Amino acid sequence: MIPRRIVFSRKGFDSSSGGCPSPILPDGRLLSLPIPDARSTVSFGDILLHGQSLGDTVGPLTRQRLSATSGAHIDPDLNAEALPRQAGWRPIFGQSGAAQGHLKNQGVAEGDLFVFFGLFRPVIETANGWRFDPAEPARHVIWGWLQIGAIQPVDALEAGDMAWARYHPHFRWQDDPSNTLYLASDHLSLGDHPPTLPGAGWFERHRASLQLTDRRASRPGVWALPRWFYPRDGHVPLTYHAKPERWQRETHRVVLQAVARGQEFVLKAADYPEALPWIRCIIHSNAGVPCD
Repeated sequence: MIPRRIVFSRKGFDSSSGGCPSPILPDGRLLSLPIPDARSTVSFGDILLHGQSLGDTVGPLTRQRLSATSGAHIDPDLNAEALPRQAGWRPIFGQSGAAQGHLKNQGVAEGDLFVFFGLFRPVIETANGWRFDPAEPARHVIWGWLQIGAIQPVDALEAGDMAWARYHPHFRWQDDPSNTLYLASDHLSLGDHPPTLPGAGWFERHRASLQLTDRRASRPGVWALPRWFYPRDGHVPLTYHAKPERWQRETHRVVLQAVARGQEFVLKAADYPEALPWIRCIIHSNAGVPCD
């Protein structure tokens, strides 16, 4: 099922959730840090990425505000090797509250595609662990994807349902009728035949094609996008970005002043048919699959 909507979903550490960006290691590896969550049964020390515990990273970067024992809101959970898994595990993402209401109002459904981005900044290694490189600014970077295979309201589940997912932080929330889980499809379907990638995944390394922030900008919320992103025919390509002054058309790109807050920005593929080939090429090329 080819997506009718692409959802640009902001996830991971930032200045208000975690207190700093996620790191880009000196060799280019991306470490997307899940936001802190005191209710979570999963700690930063439990989570492995690139074979190393996030507990070794979170302390130095947060100046010890967080530690390996701090609870981590591991959501979206895209990497099978991040934790020990029960049989039946599949990549999963949860949403609730106003952000879930926005997804529902926009008609987000099975087959639609989440593109996860977050705030990242390069780090350097010191005797006391990682610290942010003062010569390098923070930037918004795409770090993962999930195509929706199923949508499950949490409150509709019986006590024994989805036992493999009970570690997930959205099972810690009580009596929230909007609390919803999005389960990944088996394969990513963006018009390629046959599908060559799983329905969800994450990118190991930072590359220019994953960076949303304009490389000329001093602020991460200034994005450089393809020219076709410019609003046309009464349509705005991303929800929450309707103000015309946010969009500036240049010769080879469009510059967007992205909103400072907000989690889910929805693009309707029917209004912008260039979107699917564009995101397909980004995902394929950064996941090691040739981009036709």
